[in-house]
Amino acid sequence: MQTTVRDLLRRKGGVVNSVRANNSVFEVVQQFIEHNIGAVLVMNGAELVGIVSERDVARNVILESKTERETAVSEIMTSEVVWVRPELTIEECMALMTNKRIRHLPVMEGTRVIGIVSIGDCVNALISQKQFVIEQLEGYITGRI
Repeated sequence: MQTTVRDLLRRKGGVVNSVRANNSVFEVVQQFIEHNIGAVLVMNGAELVGIVSERDVARNVILESKTERETAVSEIMTSEVVWVRPELTIEECMALMTNKRIRHLPVMEGTRVIGIVSIGDCVNALISQKQFVIEQLEGYITGRI
């Protein structure tokens, strides 16, 4: 049985870290550090309007010699956000991330954000899934099942 994004969110939890477009990049970096994450969603109320990753900060602030405290999130965010529905499988998510060269996917149910998954979340879920299959096969082969 394939693991879906919904399954992953059940285990991981649906905590979504977010900022507003007028927040400073400094506030984004604070969230990265405080929550040990690599991306935050940019929200206007309940509406998803963008995403900011560590890569965005590095490319658009540090390399451009801007200051984190004076640069608004709206200046560096990705506004054309690639997102997924909770029914998608982990394998499909990984393929999408690889194809689009991104590491984070917001999860949408209708127009509502219900979570975010990273490439690391997907890899960990796949490893767990494969480990379970290996244990079942070992049990079958050795007669423990």
